[in-house]
Amino acid sequence: MIDRQRRTVLGGLGGAALYLAVQRLFAAGQVEKGVYSVRGEASINGRPARPGMDVLPGDTVITGRDGEVVFVIAADAMLVRGSSRVEISGGAGAIVATGARILTGALLSVFAPGQPKVLRASTATIGIRGTGIYIESDADRTYVCTCYGEAELAANSDPAAREIVRSTHHDQPRYVMATGAPQMLMTAPVINHTDAELTLLESLQGRKPPFADSSEPRY
Repeated sequence: MIDRQRRTVLGGLGGAALYLAVQRLFAAGQVEKGVYSVRGEASINGRPARPGMDVLPGDTVITGRDGEVVFVIAADAMLVRGSSRVEISGGAGAIVATGARILTGALLSVFAPGQPKVLRASTATIGIRGTGIYIESDADRTYVCTCYGEAELAANSDPAAREIVRSTHHDQPRYVMATGAPQMLMTAPVINHTDAELTLLESLQGRKPPFADSSEPRY
């Protein structure tokens, strides 16, 4: 496992520096399990989150305003932002998650290829398979960036309002709106997540994101 000193160093880096640091970890081929890092206030099922703690299907992850937690579940990896409540989907006793429910806040996640998942947010339901994706869940809209891979987006208030998004590098971010909006799915900018973070999450599974061979991250 990656030791606590490396966790501390990586946690203090940002942008291009973090991107380069995690690139050097790919050669190790080691997979981190459970909670990888914690910043600020964060809990798993009401217990303070700490490195090494298990996160399993059925668990609830909550972060305070200054909180952030990174964790691994089977072949997937997730980063929960501050002021978030995320429920990991899956049957009792399961090891592999079937998705997640983002009740409030934001989730950045990378998933193993070939495993279908469903992510549910305030105004959207997203079906994915082997995708890197970032979601912010607010009462009036959900932000969805399919960072790479394929996702099917559907508005919760109007299931007929849906779109299949295919992306290689943050190509088609969307807002999925709540009931009453004149347009349910709208084009959005790339916001609040980085290539360095995606690279870190994939590295915890010994993988590289599709953009890893480019000279430097764009986001």
